[in-house]
Amino acid sequence: MPKFSDVNESENLKVDLKDTDRPLAEKLNPNFRYALFSPIAKGGKSLIQSCSDLYLSRRICYKSLRREFAEDPVEQKRLLREARVTAILQHPNIVPTYDLGRDTRGHYYFTMKLVHGYTLREVLDYRERYDLTQLVDVIEQVAQALSYAHTKGVIHRDVKPENILVGPFGEVVLLDWGLAKVWDTPEPDASPDALEPESAAETLPLTMTRHGKVQGTISYMSPEQLTNETEIDSRADIYSLGAVLYEVLTGQNAAVGETMDELARSVRYDTPGLPSQVARLKIPKLLEDLTMRCLKKQPSERLGSMEEMIRLLSQNWQLS
Repeated sequence: MPKFSDVNESENLKVDLKDTDRPLAEKLNPNFRYALFSPIAKGGKSLIQSCSDLYLSRRICYKSLRREFAEDPVEQKRLLREARVTAILQHPNIVPTYDLGRDTRGHYYFTMKLVHGYTLREVLDYRERYDLTQLVDVIEQVAQALSYAHTKGVIHRDVKPENILVGPFGEVVLLDWGLAKVWDTPEPDASPDALEPESAAETLPLTMTRHGKVQGTISYMSPEQLTNETEIDSRADIYSLGAVLYEVLTGQNAAVGETMDELARSVRYDTPGLPSQVARLKIPKLLEDLTMRCLKKQPSERLGSMEEMIRLLSQNWQLS
């Protein structure tokens, strides 16, 4: 059976005494703590880089806002929220936060553990290499992270394959808590505006993350997120993880459409085809039933909690 490490190799650097025993400077200047930056990814508003922490002699992940958004108060608030939420949520399936600060220009940044691996999106590009048991284990570990976050009153709101990282040693982490909502806390920057105009699809066909608009990636968003309902709770994450599980089982999105408007209508009104009727392989009935319950349009008809989802995923679904 192939391992997730087959698609990625972590850095194979041995510990060196010249790094571990080097003395700290008499006077420490935090502006010179991080060096040797290398880009990892550039998002719509943020820049993620790896860099060397010269104090602790290790490579870490450094996240900041792109230059054109560095002075944007809403984006600054979201970056602060992401840093502090991930710092508060100390769980094996959530990346540890190390540091939060301002750079020499006064712009926010925060640092995290650098996890080597591929996103679930990249893993699904090689879907034929993996046994369904391996992929369902990834879903279960994400559910563990979300279950923990929900007990802390935090909803992720952007669960999708691109935000799930699979490491070479079987570790799974849920990334990007920038859209997280503290449960029962109103969003000061939210508005009941409808979807962005279809013309925006030229630059952002599947994602909406602009101010005062629906937040997240449409294909994995719950219907209540699309209508910007204020009473969104943990069942929105249940829907999103169900949409990811649907793709794991079938290789297709639960929502269909070429534009944002078409995808949004599909999420709100279309019932996805049963995985057993869509997929080429045999789909265990327990997983099919679980997936379809997660994708119910009405939150009250979905699973009641992530704990229930974990319990079902841990059953012997292979025989169902």
